[in-house]
Amino acid sequence: MKKPRTWITSASLAFLVAACSSGNSTSPQGGSGGGNSGSTSNPGGSTGNPGGSTSNPGGGSTSNPGGGSTSNPGGGSTSNPGGGSTSNPGGGSTGNPGGGSTSNPGGGSTGNPGGSTGNPGGRTGTTGGATGTTGGATGTTGGATGTTGGSTGNPGGRTGTTGGATGTTGGATGTTGGATTGGSSAAGSTASGSAVYTSSSGSCVSGTSTVWTPGTLTASTGSATVTVTDSSAAQNWEGMGGCFNEKGWQYLQSSGTQDRAMQLLFGTDGARFAIGRIPMGASDYAVSRYTDDETSGDTSMNSFNTTGDAKYIIPYIKAALAVKSDIKFWASPWTPPTWMKTGPFTATTDDSASTTSNFDSGNMKDDASNLTAYAQYFVKFIAAYKAEGINISYVAPQNEPNYALHYPSCLWTSALFTKFVGQYLGPALPSGVGVMLGTLSNANSGADVDLGNAALKDSTAGGFFKVAGVQWNVLDKVDSGTTFGSLPIWATEHKCGNYPWSGATGCGDGSSTSCPSYNSSKAPNDQAYGVESWYQIRNAIKKGKVTAYNAWNMVLDTVGNGIDTHRAWNQDALLAVDTSSKALNVTSAYCVFRHISQFAAPGGKVVATSGGDAIGFKNPDGTIVAVMYNSGSANSSYGISIGGKTFQFSMPANGWATVTYKP
Repeated sequence: MKKPRTWITSASLAFLVAACSSGNSTSPQGGSGGGNSGSTSNPGGSTGNPGGSTSNPGGGSTSNPGGGSTSNPGGGSTSNPGGGSTSNPGGGSTGNPGGGSTSNPGGGSTGNPGGSTGNPGGRTGTTGGATGTTGGATGTTGGATGTTGGSTGNPGGRTGTTGGATGTTGGATGTTGGATTGGSSAAGSTASGSAVYTSSSGSCVSGTSTVWTPGTLTASTGSATVTVTDSSAAQNWEGMGGCFNEKGWQYLQSSGTQDRAMQLLFGTDGARFAIGRIPMGASDYAVSRYTDDETSGDTSMNSFNTTGDAKYIIPYIKAALAVKSDIKFWASPWTPPTWMKTGPFTATTDDSASTTSNFDSGNMKDDASNLTAYAQYFVKFIAAYKAEGINISYVAPQNEPNYALHYPSCLWTSALFTKFVGQYLGPALPSGVGVMLGTLSNANSGADVDLGNAALKDSTAGGFFKVAGVQWNVLDKVDSGTTFGSLPIWATEHKCGNYPWSGATGCGDGSSTSCPSYNSSKAPNDQAYGVESWYQIRNAIKKGKVTAYNAWNMVLDTVGNGIDTHRAWNQDALLAVDTSSKALNVTSAYCVFRHISQFAAPGGKVVATSGGDAIGFKNPDGTIVAVMYNSGSANSSYGISIGGKTFQFSMPANGWATVTYKP
């Protein structure tokens, strides 16, 4: 994970200038001393070319740009020269300017330390150094030993790599090459080791960028609206994620939109989603109805295949893994193979009308032959995905086992669900794969809450459950105190908004808050849904004590319809592809998710907050994270107390802010 920026103070700047600029001319150069400390062919810094010659920015030789020794170019180690080697010029090459090219002098001019005006420090938005510390003296360009301006895999001083030690290109002592998303525009801020990111109405990124430019966070002696008490820890935090529904990949038609969507969702300069849900066969947002074995009576699973998965789901997942290799996956079916079900095939929990397909509704058969075969269906699914490089950690036996609807679904009794897990599925699963108690959704009496408790209490089945998965009305119950033994609880499906029934409630800061009227022409994907999303997520984390939170559709088109044959439901998503222009739109809900997921690292803790409307986290590396919502007018001096320090920043109206601070 990227660490927040540590800012240079005025005192350390003064020391730095005194230590490193003795004899400097007014011409900023790659090293200390006169205006041209290099040879005629390799000037250490002329006025027109600070830091080195055009062909060799940095002030060193061709084989050793940066001004260091042959064995230690750039002041870094031989294997990772922080601004020096030809293959990784962390302070010098045109393609990776950390302190030297004509167009992007990372060595810096007097008025522009660390880089060009629009690109200080060698990367967009990162400030790399101060006047008198640009380029570094001979042997210290780009970083002292062990501190690099950027390795091959991490160029330019991304978070986690130090831009430079005293007198080095890329920053003064203790400064990092960039804040969490590539650097802060708040150079000279007094908020050491901290950063702030704000948004409103989907403004966390602009244009085609994925990078979120931080705001200015300054030390304050004023009062704090929000206080984070990181010594008071609650539940573990496992991260956020979303579902790989087929329609999402179908709408990402071009490689450009595919790449940008994956970076926005999983990239380091994106939401950094840590969890992925995989439908086993068709979900209600599949392209068509199918399972992975529709050969009737094939209890030996000889005809099992993932041909349907290979069209959309597997490419979708592999594209995500190419961006983030350590995603934690879990899988759930919406329906078993149709020959494993029995009628009546009616949408008993919708309009009680007959369904048009046996994929929709019906009941799981209760006999040893089918239950054994279905357990093997899970085993083969896990193995098939593993062969594709996709490792599944949990499987849920059924999505919403007490809903029979006009899309892929299946009813299970509590007794059958319990028997299947305890006697068939649990014993058959390979090592390292656990059973999720879920996904539980129907909170009516005798439905999913009762089913979950019965299965968990069973002496045979109970031991196989590793996590509870809850969504919709059961998640609301969890927010009110319902638990499932000592199991950690995941929120497995974020509510999708734009509800096509009259009198819908729960869209505000209370269960009775009315929802906007249904939009029958498109999914709104608006600020109102962003606000609703905040309340859902905040309540699940603070009240429900969930340890993970999953979005539903990560990507849809701007209409947002699924394969429900009874009613159109134009559902919101995090990213929406315009049906006409094919442009990829970032929504307010995406920014709300990202306010948390980019900064609250898996493996950390949820911590206490007071005042305002906020959630707090503490990451494994000690970074404290606060995410806040402001429902009122803009506040130019919004105060926060975090890590024993008080800071202030400009909070937008009806917007959010994330503050990170590492003591």
